[in-house]
Amino acid sequence: MSELLEQLRKAVGETNVRVGDAVHADYTHDETLTVSPVVPLALVLPGSTSEVSEVLKVASERGVPVVARGSGTGLSGAAVPVPDGILLAFDRMRHILEIDVENQVAVVEPGVTLEQLNGALAPLGLIYPVSPGEQTASLGGNVGTNAGGMRAVRYGVTRHHVLGLEAVLADGTVLRTGGKFVKCSTGYDLTQLLIGSEGTLAVTTEVTVKVQPRPTETTTILVPFATLPEVTHAVPRIVASGVNPTILEYADALVLGSITRAAGLDLGIPDDIQQAALAYLIVVLEESSVSRLDEGVERLGTLLGELGALDVYVLPPHAGASLIEARERLFFVTKAAGADDIIDAVIPRAAIPDYLARVAELAEAHQTFVSGCGHVGDGNVHLGVFQPDTEKRKALTREIFLLAVDMGGAVSGEHGVGTEKAPYFLETADPAALELMRSIKTAFDPKGILGPHRMLGAETA
Repeated sequence: MSELLEQLRKAVGETNVRVGDAVHADYTHDETLTVSPVVPLALVLPGSTSEVSEVLKVASERGVPVVARGSGTGLSGAAVPVPDGILLAFDRMRHILEIDVENQVAVVEPGVTLEQLNGALAPLGLIYPVSPGEQTASLGGNVGTNAGGMRAVRYGVTRHHVLGLEAVLADGTVLRTGGKFVKCSTGYDLTQLLIGSEGTLAVTTEVTVKVQPRPTETTTILVPFATLPEVTHAVPRIVASGVNPTILEYADALVLGSITRAAGLDLGIPDDIQQAALAYLIVVLEESSVSRLDEGVERLGTLLGELGALDVYVLPPHAGASLIEARERLFFVTKAAGADDIIDAVIPRAAIPDYLARVAELAEAHQTFVSGCGHVGDGNVHLGVFQPDTEKRKALTREIFLLAVDMGGAVSGEHGVGTEKAPYFLETADPAALELMRSIKTAFDPKGILGPHRMLGAETA
């Protein structure tokens, strides 16, 4: 232990290795509700790629597990340390290295947050549009989980915006993939392979992302429906209409009421509409001119009327922005309400009505309350599960995930697998695909020190 700590301190500096009580509680967990805090053998705060490389060389030589951590905002346990391992945190690697306006790319270190990057891009009229809901999330963490969010229906997810990576392999080798170019047909696409690998293949130390012009005109539209199936049946029509919404979210009446109350937000919806509405659609349109925005609002309003909406409310700018901000804080509202787990699954969006109906049946059969909302435009459903009994909650969660896979989906659309979803992933994934993934893992990390017990490493729930 003392020799290991001495080597780590030599690599990153005396004050950048912490053990025992010197490890702040924030580093012992992520935001997953079902994990217990874990104090690592050592918290290591590297300041450069070369320091990360030296740390991994030491870890590889000694067979010490390594977990990489961004901002700790994840919901799958992927960033939770192990007691006999090193936790690599990127607090000292938070520099925006370059914003190339001509090529419309930004190059950042892994600890740079979405808030930080977009704050630097805004004066240049640019935006990095991936928005998973928590703006303190780091770009390195986003790469690890292939983060998505509410704007994915228009802009896609992290993998659609990352052009290149610098990463360090388990033995300390530094790898560069991609670059500032937007297309490439040269060899295997290692950039895309690393995105979503949750730190199990390599440790990201630099990210090159596409940025784009920032929309200047925005409006938020709230649409109440009498039933949730009406909301979900409306979505394919909206997507096919050419209106091109930036955000297309559903929320049941309970969720909408919870987030607006928590935010102290009165949207001015008449009482009779509130009583009749069981579900809401939240739509954000963004354009480069007022005329194009007005045209989109008019087309959407006409279509929504044809689709059975109880009404259509174009919210004032402040109210619209506040509603989106409140929706982004849903995790904390659900957590404060006493949820025991918050899970996500992804299915073909046309299957959402049937999926949610069957989830409701499962919840009733398990005597568990489940609330829902999600990125309905891309089939990503988020569910708050209120069941304190661990075994009952796991049994229901398993059935919810099995149902998603049975309906053509997967166990996670954006939260990732981590430690908490690994058993369900291993149960539902194609055995041939799992075998290939394990072969890839071995090629990148032959000693298995990166991201232990997550994704491919947990066999039982």
